[in-house]
Amino acid sequence: MEALRVSPGYEKILPQEYQDLVEDGPFGRDLSVKDLGTFKELIEEHPLCAGCGLGLSIRLIAASLPNPENTVIVGTTGCNSILMPQLAMHNVHALFGNQNAVASGLKRALRLRYPEKNKDVVVVAGDGGVADIGLSPTMHSWFRQEKFTTIMLDNEGYSNTGGQESGMTRQGMIVNMAPLGKKFPKMPFHEVAKVANCAYVATVTPARARRLGQMVRRAVLVAREVGPTYVQIFCPCNTNYKFAPDETLEKSKDTEITEYMTPEAQALIESLEKKPKAEKVQS
Repeated sequence: MEALRVSPGYEKILPQEYQDLVEDGPFGRDLSVKDLGTFKELIEEHPLCAGCGLGLSIRLIAASLPNPENTVIVGTTGCNSILMPQLAMHNVHALFGNQNAVASGLKRALRLRYPEKNKDVVVVAGDGGVADIGLSPTMHSWFRQEKFTTIMLDNEGYSNTGGQESGMTRQGMIVNMAPLGKKFPKMPFHEVAKVANCAYVATVTPARARRLGQMVRRAVLVAREVGPTYVQIFCPCNTNYKFAPDETLEKSKDTEITEYMTPEAQALIESLEKKPKAEKVQS
């Protein structure tokens, strides 16, 4: 953790928020969602819409990472990319849809450069980036068994570009650029992830904050040792679906919470979660 200290002589000129992050951030402390409110978070303010479920989801993701100081987030164009400059972590903005290809190369390079350390790579992108325009890179990273986590922020549409329907939009739903309603069913992408041999697959919502945190943590830990993992977070867009900002959590409850893991992944999770907390921390 030496690299996270403020270099001598810079204490007085660094922004207070940076100093707070060094002194009271989550780095090296094995914190989680249940500890929110007791430490300086990696994301506190953002320019997204009031009531944005996607912004809340990213806050919970950041609070759930096993080793944020050794994690790189790979994202792509979307509402999430507007927030990323405010995230106090290493993050990469990939071209739209190729984030899993970028993450594949990054994970391999980090493994070669730091063979003795866990350097986690986590893709965080919307449904358009993961399942529509980015479908091929996503699927082939899974086919190749690349060891990183893919998290879909499923707001059921292209919210950043005006409200087009996506493959994840529910059948019959009316959005700005689908005024007659979507004509075909929502893609069961979590089932696709299972067929593509992901070792761990989960669907969740920010309305279940601790469950979301547990699933993100499990996904990252399984990806280190076993193979690709996938978490799908349902975070509906109040702007495009025309509901009040304070209704987001209530609306986001409207999804099934599921969790799937291979026997190897289950054995790993059981072994890690049975250990005392102090044994889980890795520098």
